[in-house]
Amino acid sequence: MSLGAAGVLNVSGQRGTFQLAANGRAASLYVAGNEPISVHKTAELFADDVERVTGLRPQMVADAAAASVVVATVGHSDYVRQLEKNRQIDLAPIRNGWEQYIIKVIGRQLIIVGSDRRGASYGLLTLSEKMGVSPWYWWADVPVARHDALYVDADYVSVAPTVKYRGVFINDEDWGLKTWAARNYERQLGDIGPRTYARVCELLLRLKANMLAPAMHSCTGAFYSHPESKVVADSFGIVITTSHCEPLLLNNAASTEWDQLRDGDWNYKTNSEAILRKWDDRLADASQYENIYTTAMRGLHDAGLRGNLPMEERVPLLAKVIDDQRALLKKHKAFTPLADSEGLGESLAPQIFVPYKETMDVYEAGLQVPDDITLVWVDDNYGYMKRVSSPAEQQRKGGAGVYYHLSYLGAPHDYLWLNTTPPVLMYEELKKAYDHGADRYWLLNVGDIKPMELGIQTFMDMAWDINAFDFDKVNRHQAEFLAKLFGGSKSDGAANNYQLSIVNYQFILDEYYRLAWSRKPEFMGWEYEWDDEAHTGLKPTEYSFDNYGEAQQRLADYQRLSDEVEAIAKNLSAHSSLFQLVQFPVQAAYQMNRKFLMAQLNGELTAQGRTAQANWAARQAEAAYDSINALNRRYNEQLGGKWRGIMALAPGWCALYQKMPEVTYHEGAGEQPCNLSPRSSRSPLKGCYAVDLSHFDRKSTDAQLVKGLGYDGQVVRLGSVTYTIPKVDADSIDVRFYTVPFWPLYKGLSNRVAVSIDGGREQVFENQFREYDRTWKDQVMRNGAPCRLTFAVDKGRKAHRLTFRALDAGQMLQRVIIDWGGLRPSYLGPAPERK
Repeated sequence: MSLGAAGVLNVSGQRGTFQLAANGRAASLYVAGNEPISVHKTAELFADDVERVTGLRPQMVADAAAASVVVATVGHSDYVRQLEKNRQIDLAPIRNGWEQYIIKVIGRQLIIVGSDRRGASYGLLTLSEKMGVSPWYWWADVPVARHDALYVDADYVSVAPTVKYRGVFINDEDWGLKTWAARNYERQLGDIGPRTYARVCELLLRLKANMLAPAMHSCTGAFYSHPESKVVADSFGIVITTSHCEPLLLNNAASTEWDQLRDGDWNYKTNSEAILRKWDDRLADASQYENIYTTAMRGLHDAGLRGNLPMEERVPLLAKVIDDQRALLKKHKAFTPLADSEGLGESLAPQIFVPYKETMDVYEAGLQVPDDITLVWVDDNYGYMKRVSSPAEQQRKGGAGVYYHLSYLGAPHDYLWLNTTPPVLMYEELKKAYDHGADRYWLLNVGDIKPMELGIQTFMDMAWDINAFDFDKVNRHQAEFLAKLFGGSKSDGAANNYQLSIVNYQFILDEYYRLAWSRKPEFMGWEYEWDDEAHTGLKPTEYSFDNYGEAQQRLADYQRLSDEVEAIAKNLSAHSSLFQLVQFPVQAAYQMNRKFLMAQLNGELTAQGRTAQANWAARQAEAAYDSINALNRRYNEQLGGKWRGIMALAPGWCALYQKMPEVTYHEGAGEQPCNLSPRSSRSPLKGCYAVDLSHFDRKSTDAQLVKGLGYDGQVVRLGSVTYTIPKVDADSIDVRFYTVPFWPLYKGLSNRVAVSIDGGREQVFENQFREYDRTWKDQVMRNGAPCRLTFAVDKGRKAHRLTFRALDAGQMLQRVIIDWGGLRPSYLGPAPERK
């Protein structure tokens, strides 16, 4: 567990104890020749950063004693060893540590020492970020503020990261990263290759990440088909890992790696000799580098195990696969470089078993995974962890990890376009996994990297130090990050501007995530993919223009957000970076909602015979469609075409949300605007009551109001919570509520909430579903599990007491409606009055 870093670390333009650059001169740098290549690489990056800030470039020198800045790893530098012998520096806090570093001013020198190669790199790049070079300076074009001088005050010892391996998986790259690399950034190669991976690995290193699962779709050349790519990754100190369907670093989705006509069926029962030969060849090529190896196997690409075997055959077959894979690892001496320091003796390199989709069924049917292999638990592709380690599994030597999605292609619907996963949901699910032992490996599916920047930043910061976060801090994290980039610095005397920026960005992000929570922009066509005929194809939304002003309010909220971010952009010189990180996702989400809601309104007005207004609505829908295309073009053509090809509405395999929905025009009717005031059709609620979740009884136990999640931007984490509801003129009421659709923690547990009125008999809601059944599909599309319970009440009472009690840990309540006869059909029912 992280106990917190110690000491002082400050870099600024104000005079300090060490002069990094000033008076037309920059400090000199020394890295010993026997240091790892990645340390030398990072020293060059650091020199680049000093030059970005000051215009002055540090020069590399060959004598440590004559250098201003000395960079080393423990055990490599005779000079640092002498400093320790002279008691000028104490390396005990980081010796045998994992990715730790010390930064210390000693006399006229700045000394950076890492416990290992990445520790030294993180130390240098921490200084870079402190002096104003964002990890996103290239990937999101965040501007670097210039200073004439830089000074450092430092006597600092970092702690080890809370998660050992932290990285990203580039996936579903067909429409973005592949197009951009092949036609733009690596045009000569025509693929995602070493030049792109150099940029990716630099970003990861600056984010204090340490591993990469490369792009692996069939449209992309396999990572190892470009031999320089693995060398590039290692030169940055980045570990290569692979997804659940790439055993022992072999990408069977690429025909260069596995071709059915050439290599036979990907079936271990019938073709194990050919499969083993492929794995053997891959390890001969790659095992000299630092890797994490996926064990067991699935079918080709993302399919299930080949052969349609019954479960009683799958379990022993996968056990044999794992045994054979480990024999190959031993043959190629794929041992972890830190085995002895961890007290493990000679141990195989890190291995993972990923119980993804049907592989989890095999695991829970009795597959015995060797104790030193890390179990990597997965979310359900929509942000909800399917399970975490049980008490028995928490005792395994290999520990556990997580594989989490910010982007996904699959049923019930893809979401490949925008980043709409709330940071609070990420924290809730990742902290849950961490608290149950998942501290070895965190992998984030980021699609094309862009536009997932904010989600990636939050994920990596949590992986580095999960204990620095709670619900409030994680909800503020992205707003504070943006304010730091664009809103002025406290140290520059702009505290008011900085704090005001936090408030502005917090409002924008809160509303952006809230609106996407009930329906992601990609889901607004109300279609399901890979589904039956009844659920296939574009349909009107379920947001109502008639009841409670749902549709009008949604459009108004999105328009306000769009206007807010437009106003910020006009007053900000860093407009390209703001556009990428905030403006594009907000305005693109608005236009996608506007497109479908106005097309729906066109149909409703046509049915009512209001032809002139129907024409206006149709024109609005088409204008929104054009606006989406214009926003994508603007993204691709900004900065002289730097990002040309990166942004597109991915059609998936059968999605239709990117298309223009059908609208009807009425000739000769003209156009007449509709009044879309949010409350134009909303009368005072009669016969139903929407509960304000924040107003619970003070005596409620273990109940916590969590902001940044849910239909109304806040949920209650149960515990037990009691609300006072007003008198009702009825003998019975319906309690309609939505919970957040979590999975049970692990096998044997459930998701149950008990509900009672006025201390009477409890009724229990148990959210039961199976992955890919209709209940689960509906719940992940709407981020909610609905329930309706009926209670008899004494209508003579002046008020009633409504109590919710969690029977399983971690349940969250997100909307409650009391109905005694006035509820009208709508998507989510009436929301509480907005403050």
